[in-house]
Amino acid sequence: MTTETIDSARSASPSDRYLPLLVILFIGSGCAALIYEIVWFQMLSLIVGSSAISLGVLLGTFMGGMCIGSIGLSKVIATDRHPFRVYAMLEAGIGIFGLLVLWLLPHVGGLYTSIGGPGMAGIMVRASFCALFLLPPTIMMGATLPAISRWVETTPKGVSWLGFFYGGNTFGAVLGCLLAGFYLLRLHDVSVATYAAVGLNALVTVLALFLAELTVYEARQQNESADAVQMSPGSRSVLFVIGLSGATALGAEVVWTRLMTLNFGGTTYTFSLILASFLLGIGIGSAVGSVLARFVQDARHALGWTQFLVVVGLAWAAYLLTRALPYWPVSPDLAIRPWYNFQFDFMRAALTALPAAALWGASFPLALAAVAAKGQDPGRLVGRVYAANTMGAILGALLTSLVLIGSLGTQTTQRMMIGIAALGALILLVTDRNYSGFVRIRGRSFLRGAGILISTVVLAWTVAPVPELLVGYGRYAATYQRSAEYFDWVYVGEGMNSSMAVSDLGGGIRNYHNAGKVQASSEPQDMRLQRMLGHLTTLVPLQARSVMVIGCGAGVTAGAVSIDPAVEELTIVEIEPLVPEVVSRHFGEHNFNVVDNPKTEVVIDDARHYLLTTDKKFDAITSDPFDPWVKGAATLYTTEFWLEAQEHLNPGGVITVFVQLYESTLEAVKSEVATFLEVFPHGMVFANLNQGQGYDVVMLAQREPTPIDLDAMDEKLRTPEYATVAQSLAEVGFYSAPQLMATFAAKKPEIDPWLADAQITRDRNLRLQFLAGLGVNLYEADAIYRDMAQYRTYPEELFVGSPLSLAQLRAAWSGME
Repeated sequence: MTTETIDSARSASPSDRYLPLLVILFIGSGCAALIYEIVWFQMLSLIVGSSAISLGVLLGTFMGGMCIGSIGLSKVIATDRHPFRVYAMLEAGIGIFGLLVLWLLPHVGGLYTSIGGPGMAGIMVRASFCALFLLPPTIMMGATLPAISRWVETTPKGVSWLGFFYGGNTFGAVLGCLLAGFYLLRLHDVSVATYAAVGLNALVTVLALFLAELTVYEARQQNESADAVQMSPGSRSVLFVIGLSGATALGAEVVWTRLMTLNFGGTTYTFSLILASFLLGIGIGSAVGSVLARFVQDARHALGWTQFLVVVGLAWAAYLLTRALPYWPVSPDLAIRPWYNFQFDFMRAALTALPAAALWGASFPLALAAVAAKGQDPGRLVGRVYAANTMGAILGALLTSLVLIGSLGTQTTQRMMIGIAALGALILLVTDRNYSGFVRIRGRSFLRGAGILISTVVLAWTVAPVPELLVGYGRYAATYQRSAEYFDWVYVGEGMNSSMAVSDLGGGIRNYHNAGKVQASSEPQDMRLQRMLGHLTTLVPLQARSVMVIGCGAGVTAGAVSIDPAVEELTIVEIEPLVPEVVSRHFGEHNFNVVDNPKTEVVIDDARHYLLTTDKKFDAITSDPFDPWVKGAATLYTTEFWLEAQEHLNPGGVITVFVQLYESTLEAVKSEVATFLEVFPHGMVFANLNQGQGYDVVMLAQREPTPIDLDAMDEKLRTPEYATVAQSLAEVGFYSAPQLMATFAAKKPEIDPWLADAQITRDRNLRLQFLAGLGVNLYEADAIYRDMAQYRTYPEELFVGSPLSLAQLRAAWSGME
């Protein structure tokens, strides 16, 4: 029998009817893979940190593993192995490693924290630790598509089916993203999510083995080895362009995520919606591209025009994100339930991302068709294209998140993405497709090239900088647009981790904006809270020589700490470098120029990662991080974090933490308080009221419960050394120790009935970020405070002092009702 007869028999084989079933299996694979990705990132970020560098290391390791798997399969697995059995074994292996990561990571995490640290050496340790857990399963994930691709031939029809497999995998990823973000992790935890993904792996494994039993696979019988068959002429340039496509796709996703979280609010739900809309576009595009790959006469040119249309899609996204969406006349607090806002946000995310994402999705099957040649090993073909795309994606994501946004800003970064996409179009549309080297320009293509260049320059010019109102007020930018003339924007910056601004409102009011909202200000109620947080931290312990401040912000809390004469060493841990370097200096008159104080050390790191990797202990720790609804902030509110903080307190040490009652839910506040009191059962709550209304609170706990001596505190405040501290307190309405302590609001066991239904936030569930994310547009601070205050009782045993001091305390406390 000749090779042609065999090929003919194979093309007529009834085995083609199994191809749609393989698409369904790949939907399951993609769903499980995204669940794993979200779970692993959540688990590993608890150990290596949530900074841009740490997340970059995680992403690079994850995608690097997939790249290795895509290239390595054809080199390791012989072509005579049944593709379905290979695929089944890979899925089984992924499930096994999924369980191992879940079971082993919490126990091995201590190994990293014992040797991890700052600087390049610390980054290398993080990379090695991530590689230890992520590379084995991600290598197998990357090998699944090349493995199953050996069931088809490198004909137009076969290449089309490869695109459908890729699209099915991406549609599955959309399902996994939404399932994990809105159900498995919201209502359960990483264990349940992992077991769900393992169940999908097991189901796919069983079905793949069943199909292997039903079918007979015959390795290709050819006159020459499939490995020796060269790809089509000009394939190097196609691989380079699909790499550029991956770079622009992931680079744009990073930029879009930054801008969309400003537009929608940076909750964990928003991140799920953004990723789902992006993946949906990839899936739709790959399906369309798969159809085109079967019928287009010139796949190389089709891929080139696709890259040019990406230029248009990027410009469209930039227009929406900076010129349109921020000003849509919609206020998010109109929705009576957050689920309506989620629907609206998904619609806006899809409107922004779908055009370009669909084009990136279509690029993959078109690239396969452009480099395919008869007789190739399909596994090697898919592996090369997939690897080129993934390597580009890794570079695009890492350079954008770690370098470009922080140094150039989102406007210039988006213009660069447009230019890169245009470069890909030029390479394929003006060069010789029959040239076997990299590129050779065709003499008749200059007019086409000139048109592409002119269009690119015009579209890049239309990209606008991020609006000040969007940075300052995020999802409420349209609400504040009418009063924009009253804002004086002192500073607007885009850092590696976040975008921030400083504005003057008039009347001496200065605001610090981050995450699309006011994080701190010189408003009386905010100054009162920030000074309370700082002074309680240093006045309650007998001696607060060394203090750690989590989150710099405007620096007012750190400044209040720094002026205490007892403080000899102040460590400020801040995740975003621009905050202490630039923002805090604009609040110098309010924060006593704390950053320039000789006793101050600024550490740029995720606070949790810093505590896990430092041996330092403190007499006091105060925490005022991002709002708990901001994705990732909940890692600083778990029982495990409070236990770690407790371990870093010296005997007699004190810890304080800010809790906001606005932009939150009753369930979220209960979770914050209950979780803190589970670790510090003798903790207490102090209230900061705004014109008699509930606004926010401060939680305080001592490592060893000790009565607070009012007379000793008052005597200290009357000394000349503490004149600055006394003046700082007086500026916000506290003229004595009894007045400050009269803000006491709650403690155990009186508050236990209120906390009876509270959900404890732990590392495995990060429950707080899901609860708080549902209340990001709620302003029910007073109702939440009144609900808690019904259990408010006078704390007879907490304070000691003279009869006069205790009488003043009781009178002031009663006046707070």
